[in-house]
Amino acid sequence: MEEMFIQTEDQRAILDSVRRFVEDEVTPRAADLDAAGDKDPVAGYSTEIVEAADRLGLRTMTLSEELGGMGVDSLTTAMVVEELGRGDLGISVVLAQTLKIAAIMEKSYNEDQKQRFLVPFVEDPQAILSICITEPENASNYIIPYNTTLNTKAEKVDGGWIANGMKHFISNSNQSRFFMVFMQTDPTKPMSDGVSCFALERGHPGFTVGRVHEKMGEKLANNSELFFTDCFIPDENLIGEAHVGFKTLGEFFPSSNSYAAASILGVAVACYEKSLDWAQTRIQGGKPLIEHDGIRAQVAEMKMLIDASRSYIHRAAWLADHQEEGWDLTLGALPKVMASQAAWKIATWMMEIHGGHGYMKESGVPKLVRDAAAFLHSDGVNRTLLLRAANFMEW
Repeated sequence: MEEMFIQTEDQRAILDSVRRFVEDEVTPRAADLDAAGDKDPVAGYSTEIVEAADRLGLRTMTLSEELGGMGVDSLTTAMVVEELGRGDLGISVVLAQTLKIAAIMEKSYNEDQKQRFLVPFVEDPQAILSICITEPENASNYIIPYNTTLNTKAEKVDGGWIANGMKHFISNSNQSRFFMVFMQTDPTKPMSDGVSCFALERGHPGFTVGRVHEKMGEKLANNSELFFTDCFIPDENLIGEAHVGFKTLGEFFPSSNSYAAASILGVAVACYEKSLDWAQTRIQGGKPLIEHDGIRAQVAEMKMLIDASRSYIHRAAWLADHQEEGWDLTLGALPKVMASQAAWKIATWMMEIHGGHGYMKESGVPKLVRDAAAFLHSDGVNRTLLLRAANFMEW
């Protein structure tokens, strides 16, 4: 499907390269990696794909040219993330998370932190990144946010902080080399005013990876638990000021929701294309399915939902970088809701269009349906994000 709002030849060239990357590196491996992930949740991850992304410059593209990146903006990145999601949702998540966090690191880290964390990230072709907020008892709590605290706490001591607690559902975390970890540092205040963010590297004493979660879909990305046991974090690893971690996140990366929306929109596009191909080749009632009015109208509705979602994503991504032109805070919550709802509708329609074939693994339909379900919850449960947006609106 033709992208909308492509503004420059550079964007066209980047997207052409990403399409070739998906065709050469992702599509040939995706089904086998997904099947491997059924047996072992770790086995769906592919270091080879990450290294191929690095060779293309894709892994670091959101960083400035001075740091070895391409300096791409949020709109271009959202377009790239959609193309990756069209090939496989898990690969899109692995790279979208890394692209997002790398940009946050460059904007929010001081020079010493950039040298200790960002430069080694750029130099390591296998390095990916994680941002760590969600806990077993805290997920939607921090999105609203409610007047509660994180259970992962860091207590101030001489020269640093002692951290204890756990995170779970953290994207990339069993594979990541570098982490941004949010912890409650002022227990007397709610999350909005009492949470700090720390930079950590894999293998830091007292910081360990727990089990890798067995997910329904999105198997080419790993999510896992993280444990902090009397983990000493030196003061120089504190990102920004103490107790204002969430404000720092909102200030330095307003386009996060757009990237999540673009990932799941890529799945919607894959479902649409599979539906269209099947409808043009499957004969039913003596003619191709596409010649039946009900099917043809349904395919048109799929296209409508995709185009509308893409327009919303592109608007939000562009305004995130040009907030003076009309940014409003609901754009940091609603594009993912819209795109994930559209993807889920399109995925179920795809399965119906395929009839009995759509229930068979070899058709590729079940994988797309499982992936399409992921972002009804991932990056914020939709109902929670709607409530968050409502809280930003003037009544």
